[in-house]
Order: sequence, then structure tokens, then C-alpha cells
Amino acid sequence: ETEPLTSKKDVSDCNEGEDCKENGLLVRNPKSALRLVEDGNKVHPSQGDKGEAAQISNGYSGVQSSGPCNGMGELMELEDRETWSKKIDFLLSVIGYAVDLGNVWRFPYICYQNGGGAFLIPYTIMAIFGGIPLFYMELALGQYHRNGCISIWRKICPIFKGIGFAICIIDLYVASYYNTIMAWAFYYLVSSFTAELPWTSCTNPWNTGNCTNYFSKDNVSWSLHSVSPAEEFYTRQVLQVHRSNGLDDLGGISWQLTLCLLLIFTIVYFSIWKGVKTSGKVVWVTATFPYIILFILLVRGATLPGAWRGVIYYLKPEWQKLLATEVWVDAAAQIFFSLGPGFGVLLAYASYNKFHNNCYQDALVTSTVNCVTSFISGFVIFTVLGYMAEMRKEDVSEVAKDAGPSLLFITYAEAIANMPASTFFAIIFFLMLLTLGLDSTFAGLEGVITGVLDEFPHVWSKRRELFVLGLTIVCFLGSLATLTFGGAYVVKLFEEYATGPAVLTVVFLEAVAVAWFYGITQFCNDVKEMLGFTPGWYWRVCWAAISPIFLLFVTCSFLSNPPELRLFDYDYPYWTMVVGYCIGTSSIICIPIYMVYRLIITPGSLKERILKSITPETATEIPFGDIRMNAV
Repeated sequence: ETEPLTSKKDVSDCNEGEDCKENGLLVRNPKSALRLVEDGNKVHPSQGDKGEAAQISNGYSGVQSSGPCNGMGELMELEDRETWSKKIDFLLSVIGYAVDLGNVWRFPYICYQNGGGAFLIPYTIMAIFGGIPLFYMELALGQYHRNGCISIWRKICPIFKGIGFAICIIDLYVASYYNTIMAWAFYYLVSSFTAELPWTSCTNPWNTGNCTNYFSKDNVSWSLHSVSPAEEFYTRQVLQVHRSNGLDDLGGISWQLTLCLLLIFTIVYFSIWKGVKTSGKVVWVTATFPYIILFILLVRGATLPGAWRGVIYYLKPEWQKLLATEVWVDAAAQIFFSLGPGFGVLLAYASYNKFHNNCYQDALVTSTVNCVTSFISGFVIFTVLGYMAEMRKEDVSEVAKDAGPSLLFITYAEAIANMPASTFFAIIFFLMLLTLGLDSTFAGLEGVITGVLDEFPHVWSKRRELFVLGLTIVCFLGSLATLTFGGAYVVKLFEEYATGPAVLTVVFLEAVAVAWFYGITQFCNDVKEMLGFTPGWYWRVCWAAISPIFLLFVTCSFLSNPPELRLFDYDYPYWTMVVGYCIGTSSIICIPIYMVYRLIITPGSLKERILKSITPETATEIPFGDIRMNAV
């Protein structure tokens, strides 16, 4: 079914509707003798070797691929894929994606909740044997096959192509609530441009009789029903949750938050509409700015009275907690969601790398930076919590009750408001939150964009700007439920149920498909083709066994003990858990549906259909001098 490239006429003989003589497939043939010569991207045979296969330096031989020459579908175009302008653009983009809002609020909270300094032991173990190998695997897959999360499965294991569609749906769900948290931060940022921050006093229209400002100079007694002005600003002015009765009565839409979110999506659109050439420049600001602010806040926090109390509470080890299973589950979940495999982002970003880029080094550098950032963020948060405890004359555990966004928007915001130069620190803090969120949003949407554009190039390849516009509009409309007065309840439901179990399932199946269907040996050969060396036994064991077991462990632990949700004074009813699981299932259902569809449309007996469905159907492009050859 394939013919050798034998004549110059073959190269030009590429009319519409006929077989294309231009592309080459690479097949292993050690007995080949024909020589490929580079000349203006044309292939010439040697005079004496006509009709024979072409041996080249990497052990593959050039043969012609069959298929229509229309630049689409299974054929690779000779023209180069877009690449990053500089290596640092890629590194900053990956770091910006991995380091997000969760590094600032989730890691410190989980760390002190699970044994302080002792928690670093399971966290490090889970990173070494679970998180980093998966991170490296996705970067290598994306860089070698140079495709997004959907079409890449034609080159790995076609029956698992539904994983790509599931990833796109999960990314849309994340975009529908994650950007709303940034809208809250933007609201705080705008509100910070005042001489006195609005969450420092109890004299505002939104305050109630329970508002108690214990930072005031008057002698104030803190009662059971007392509420801080920062909490009332967050709940009654920003979120306005008092105007909603829960998920069954969300109330109206907050026009202030809607405007904030509209501006955020406008920034996102003009940052990613042209591809990685533009987003790679924007991340120079969004990925580096947070580190400058973290350093400033760390120095400021360390000089506050009582800061040492917070640091001790953060790091004081409780060794007995290492015997609890939930501590190890939390460590595995934290490192997984922090590094972020399974969202199609690493595949997309790596696909724009040069073929021989050292993605092994990139994986180690970016994952290390991410973990260290989480650890340092804990000091930034807990020095301030120690200061709060000192001012309240309470224990740090009483101050550190808030979790999730409340830790930033109530506790930390309140501490900033009572510092000298509070306006300045409030502005830079909420700017930091915005930049942390923006590059993660860039990445999530790029995962969808690259996946769809690579799968349907004949429709969208020349209309990227239009597709990105449509995608941002869809994400904005999908966020409307989170902009209601009860939107905070929707955000927590999506965060806990709609994305968590689904993305764990997706990455588990991805790891199984690569390790057991595509094959560890083949995958390691691919890595050697790119980097010049084969991954060692440690990586092989992790990919084949430890990482899938790691994912299965976390997924089963979550499903066997689902979290009971509570936000402010609202206990989520049972039916909301059912709704959450239904939303999560709506994405991963794509995987079995596509498997059935694939087996139905594939001709032959059941055994033949299965074999064809697990065999790579499309060639992988291999760089060979000035031309790009296809490898099978």
C-alpha cells in the first residue's frame, strides 16, 4: 500500500483528488539503501538505487503515504508548525499555568491541616513518583507528536480519542468558574484605590449590627455573633450571598461582577487570539509579576509583630498524622492539581516546541519551581495569620479557620487593611491574584483551541481569531450562573465535583493508554528520537505502574468519601452532590461513547475492529533536515 519515492516527478505530481507524492512515511527498514537528498524540500533518488527503500540516519526509511493531498486529516503539511519565539516563552507559560491561585490558598491550608512540616514528606513522595512523571509524560507526548489533545490520539491509540473531547469539556467547565474568582479579585482591586480601604470599618451601607472591628482603637468585645468588616464586605458587597437562599434560589446577576468578568475575558481574548507568539509575550508580565509581589509580601509579613507564631503553626510537624490515609490522599491530590496534567495544556504548549527541545529538563525545572512557589506562599500567608492572631490575642488556629478563596478575600485582606501603607499592599496583592489567574486561563483555553484547530484544520486553521472569539463568548455566557448572588455556591460545587473526579479519571486512562496500549518501549523510543537518550528504569516503572496506581488511589479515595460541602452558613443539600457528579460525568462520558462509535464504524470482525482501533492510524512527523518526514 506504499511506494518508494522514486522520481522528481513524484514530488510534483500532487493534484487535488489524487494521491500526494509529497509526504514521506518513515518505516524501520535496516536493509534499505536508497538515499534521500535535501534540495529545496524536494526528494531525489540516487541513480543506481531506484525502486528501493530509503535508509536514513535514524533507522527509518522513506516511503510514500497514501491519502489525498489536501493538507488536512491524516496527512502532515510540509510547512512548519508555529513554534515559540524563545525557549523562555515556553518555560514562563508552563510555570504561569502551573502556578495559579491554588498555590497561594490551597497548599498553605492543606499543609497546616495535615500535619504542618510533616506534610512535606508525603507531598514530596507523591511529587516524585506521581506528579512529575505525569508532567514529563505529557510534555514529551505533545512535543513528539505535535498535536493537541484530540488529534494526538490518532497517533497513540485511536480508540481513546474520546479523552480529547472530555478534556475540552472539562476545560470549559473550569473556565466557567475559575475566571469568576478573578472577577472577585478585580472588584477588590478597583475598590482598593481609596485612602481608606472599604473593608476596614463598620459604617458602610452593607454593614450589619453584628459588624465588629477589633482593630479599632476603642475597646471592642468580640462575641459569638461578631462579624469582621472584611467578611461583610466579601459576603454582602462583593458576592451579595445574603440575597440568595442557596442553589435552588440563586437570585439575580450582579452587574458589577459581570463588568469585571467582561473586562477579564477581553484581556484574555487579546492575549491569546494570535497564538503562542502573543501569549508567549504576555506571560513575561503575568508569570514574573507574582514572584516580585510574593517577595515584597514575604518581607513585609516577616517584619510584622507575631509573624513567628504563624510560621511555627505552619511548619510545626505532627508526625502522627502521617498514619492517616487522608493525609496521603490530600498530598497526592494537591501535587496533581498543582502541576496540572490532564487539562490538555501541557500537550498544547509542548506541541509548539522545536522537535529536539529538552523537555526532560523543562519538566524538572518547571515542576520544581511550582512546588517551591507553593511552599514559599505558605510563609507569605502564615506570617500575616500570625500577625492577625497577635492583634486578636487568639491562637493561630482560630484565625486560620477560613479555607479556599475566603482565606485570601477575608483573612488576608483584613490583615492588609490594618497594615501601614494598606492601600499600596492591597493593590499589589490583588494585582498578583489577577496575574496568577490570567496565565492559567490563557493555558486552559489554549488547550481547547489547539485541540480543536488540530482536529478540524480545514474549518478553523485560517480562522483562529474568530474561533477564539466564539470560545471566549461561550465561556462568558457559561459563567453567568456564577455571577448571580448565589454564584459562590455554584463555584464551590463546580470546583469540588464537576472537574476533580473527571480530570483524575481522564489522566488515569491517558496513562494506561500510553503505557499499556501505545507501549512504554515505543514511548521511550520516541523520547530517544527527540532527546538522544532513553528514559531510565525509574521513569518506565512510574509510567507503567506507579503513576496509574497513584491516580487510581486518589480517584477511589475521593469517590468513596465525597466531601460534604458547606459555604458560609449554607449546607449543600444531597441533591447538589448528584448534580455535581452528573456534571462531571457529562465530560468523561465522551470516552466510552467514542469507543463504541469507533468500533461500530471500523470494518471487519470484532477482533479486527479492536486491533485496528488500538493501532496508531496516523504517521508522526519526524524532522529530517529541511523536510519533515512522517514516522510509523
